[in-house]
Amino acid sequence: METAVVVVIGADKPGIVAGISSKLAEKNVNIVDISQTVLRGIFSMIMIVDLDTGHISVGQLRDELQRRGKELGVEVLVFHGEVFKYMERI
Repeated sequence: METAVVVVIGADKPGIVAGISSKLAEKNVNIVDISQTVLRGIFSMIMIVDLDTGHISVGQLRDELQRRGKELGVEVLVFHGEVFKYMERI
């Protein structure tokens, strides 16, 4: 399974989860795991997504989600899942 890590952060407001997850669904990208929290009005979310189901590259997904993030007023970062597997080796 080829995975990506999606990080979303910004001021809390309604619609952030729906906006990001609907874009993932539109691209047929499956959410494998998700964690979100709000700390003093700051929304943060980390998702692990499966790219195999969507036939989309990490770069394409990053572009799509960053555009959606701008519409929602949040920052979106997308990393290839392999990056985190090898960070401890450095």
